Amino acid sequence: MNYQWYPGHMTKAKRQMQEDIKLIDLIIEIVDARIPLASRNPDIDELGKNKSRIVLLNKSDLADDSVNKQWIEFFASKGIHCLEINSKTGMGLKKIQNLVNEACKEKIERDRKRGIINRPVRAMVVGIPNVGKSTFINAYAGRACAKTGNKPGVTKGKQWIKLSKGLELLDTPGILWPKFEDQSIGMKLAFIGSINDEILIPEELACDFIDYMSRIYPGLIYREYQIEEQDYKNYEVLQKIALKRGCILKAGEPDIVKASKILMDEFRSGKLGRISLENPKE
Repeated sequence: MNYQWYPGHMTKAKRQMQEDIKLIDLIIEIVDARIPLASRNPDIDELGKNKSRIVLLNKSDLADDSVNKQWIEFFASKGIHCLEINSKTGMGLKKIQNLVNEACKEKIERDRKRGIINRPVRAMVVGIPNVGKSTFINAYAGRACAKTGNKPGVTKGKQWIKLSKGLELLDTPGILWPKFEDQSIGMKLAFIGSINDEILIPEELACDFIDYMSRIYPGLIYREYQIEEQDYKNYEVLQKIALKRGCILKAGEPDIVKASKILMDEFRSGKLGRISLENPKE
């Protein structure tokens, strides 16, 4: 399957970010811990050069714990502060203010020398669709100040959000890029739900997922769905999953579409275990 998606409003969002970048001291980038590179927008490095940087590994409870630690070391090696969080449970959020102070210590010290005391750090919160950016803002602010949704592209406009005397956030719409240079990036984004499921073919997505998992976590799909390990084709594995989960059409045939949706939902919710689709050592 060819993985492409670039709604028109995202072009406008990128232009807006280019204007807003002048107003901020810090970029807080939300990524999905399961695919920290594929869920980053490569434009951010160019837009945000000369700005302090923090990367938050959101949904880190769904990713392999040992791999999360490797990603923190990876970003640190590039001069980017990094932290594991879970916006839904609040895990890690209390550590963010200290991380902001560390990332912006030079700016805070410059202000102090100029006699500017308590000027809040202004941060832009960025992230591609469906990595949990709005959920993070709501959780960190302690109130529903950014609209959330489980479909990509819910956040449409920008808003300033005052979190404390020391920190203000600029929310921005999630943006993707017009063309994936590597189709595997689009595929990983589709796996986690950052590309709208409604424009994808469920059984092709699930077959691609089974194929990818067979390479990075051999045997896991068979164990989780109690399928006897044999040299099945990906479509045959889907048929087995359908039968195991009682997904049967009226004619008695396995309901492949329903089984495909179950498989992807159970991966995304963590029911298949803590899975990292990317490793910094690769």
